[in-house]
Parts: sequence; structure tokens; C-alpha cells
Amino acid sequence: MKKILIIVSILFISCEIQEAKNGQKYLVKQVSDIQANLIFDKTKVFPNNSQISIAIVENRLVTFYGVIRKNDTIYSFDNKNSVFEVGSITKVFTSTLLANAVVENKLKLEDNINDYLNFSWKDDTKITFQSLANHTSGLPKKPSNLGSGLGNPDSRYRYYDEEKLKKYLTEDLRLTHKPGEKSKYSNLGVGVLGYTLCSVYNTDYEDLVQDKIFETYQMKSSTSNKEKTASFLVKGLDASGNEVPNLDLSVLVGAGGILSTVEDLSKFVIAHFDNSNKELQLTLQKTFSINKGVDRGLSWRILRNSDAQTWYFHNGATPGYKSFIVMNTKTQNGIVILSNVSGYSKNQNNIDELGFELMKTLE
Repeated sequence: MKKILIIVSILFISCEIQEAKNGQKYLVKQVSDIQANLIFDKTKVFPNNSQISIAIVENRLVTFYGVIRKNDTIYSFDNKNSVFEVGSITKVFTSTLLANAVVENKLKLEDNINDYLNFSWKDDTKITFQSLANHTSGLPKKPSNLGSGLGNPDSRYRYYDEEKLKKYLTEDLRLTHKPGEKSKYSNLGVGVLGYTLCSVYNTDYEDLVQDKIFETYQMKSSTSNKEKTASFLVKGLDASGNEVPNLDLSVLVGAGGILSTVEDLSKFVIAHFDNSNKELQLTLQKTFSINKGVDRGLSWRILRNSDAQTWYFHNGATPGYKSFIVMNTKTQNGIVILSNVSGYSKNQNNIDELGFELMKTLE
């Protein structure tokens, strides 16, 4: 068996300055030895060609660090501008679009989305915008008419269009629980939220998220259209390290269709530290209590730990990628991890564990 090594050298750019919205400037520095060792310990089990891209935000100062595994050796690698699928972190952006619509007085969180669509739901079911964003709507994880995927279970989303979604909501809908009763994770729910917001603004999801979020926060490499970032896109891998096709969620794109970089997502994290960004602050407000230590905002999970610190967290998993984001708006710290580690890998939880452990080094 080959010995696994890690090359911990990284370009140290002490004079590089990034500028975010409202003129906010922040330096780019390097990771500590403790952080580098954590990264190695949690990533050494992944197959060859695996990449992990990390942004560490400490009091608005950003550290970028990346690794790639080649020939059973792990090397440091500059991939802060490499593009990955972010999976369900997309839900945070869809909820931010919702919050933006509230700030613009286009709707209220308590409004029924049915009033913004041109068709009636089965049994005259009423669902609010907020219940979709905090997973209390009662909609199941996926629609019952999703199909078999023609041999590839993940390809079924590609063929799930507006017509099929309308058919499900008008003819086949069956809730898992009474709306508002409990929080149960639903890809369908946030997909429907994105679809409805496109109807509210009379545009498609890509144009909406570009206009309301990516352009606002200078996230120039973020998109829901993979063709725009083809030259920078890291290939997704399955659990064995083989390349897999990118996920296409079609009409449910708001549930998991965004691609981004850790550089862009670090800008998004830092934007949450500015109280003047009203739509971002709205997404962080508690809307539902899951248990003593965990609440729901709008998509964000709100974690309250024993040190009286509040962390806002979300992750994502697709067939070829695994992602993670956590932040503390009080200490102005955060961690972003993007990777081409399969969300179906038995070791995919290492990415979440790495994110939380790195966050602890800051807190």
C-alpha cells in the first residue's frame, strides 16, 4: 500500500485584498497547522481525483485552502475559483429570494403561494411561503410522479418539467403532515418555492438569482446554468471516484441547482455580517423550533451550542458533490467547503465533520 502524504505548502498572499458589497474589504491569509491537519485527517479517505475547496472566514479575514488527491497522495491545490455543485445550499439562496420579495413588499411570508399561481391545488390545499422555506409545509421530500429515471435515478429530475409539477399539485398531492405541524425536509417544497417566486417576478430562476443575489454580492462565478462555468467546473465523482454527470433539476432547480466557488460563497457569508442587508437578516430569523438546540430560519438551520453561541448551518449532497456552510454572525466567523466527493459516499459525512471542526478552531 502506498503511503499517503500531504503537501501543506500554500501560496501566502499577505497583501491581497478582496472588496465586498458596501466597500467592505478583507485580507486573504493562510491556514494554521492545526487546520491543515484537520483537513488531511478528514479527506485522506477519499478516492483519487477528489478535490476539497475551503474558505475559512475569521472576523471577516478569509483563508482559502484547497487539496486534491492524485496517485494516493494529497497535495495542496489552489481551487478557490473552481466551480462545484453546491447541492441543497441552493435552498438558502431560494429562501433569500423569498426574503428579498418580502423586503420589496411583493408578498408576505404568511401569504398562501396558491394566490400567486394560476391553478388550484388538489383538495384546495393551502401552503404558505414560510412553510416551504422552513420545511413545515407537509409536502413530501419528492413528488410521487417523479418517475424511475430511465436506469439512472438522478436523471429523473431532468425530465420533471412544469407540466408534471402542475399535474402532481392538482391531481396527486398528498401531504405527509398538517402544514405548520412539524419540520420535515422537502426538496419538493423548496423547489415549489423557487417555481412560485419565478411566477411572482415573471422571470426564470437563473435571471432572478443573478439579479437579486449574485450581482448584488459580486458573486461572479455563481450560476444555476452549468454551461456558463464549463471551463472552471470540477467534475463530480461517485463513491468509487468515477466521473458522474451533473445534476439537472429542471423545474425544481430552486431545491439544489446552483454551482459556485468558495470565493463567491465567502462573500455571501460576510454579507450576512452587515445588518443593512435586510433580506439576509430576515433569513436568519427563527421561524420554527425543532428541539431545544435547533431552530429553523428560512432554510438555515440555527444551532445553539453549550457556549451560548449561535451557528447558522446548511449542507448539500448530490451524486457527485458534497458541500457545507456554517457561520456565526456575532463573532463574524464562518466555514465554506465545496468538494467533488459524492453525496452517496459512505464517508461523505467527513465533509460536515471537517466544517464543524474547523469552525471550532475559530470559536
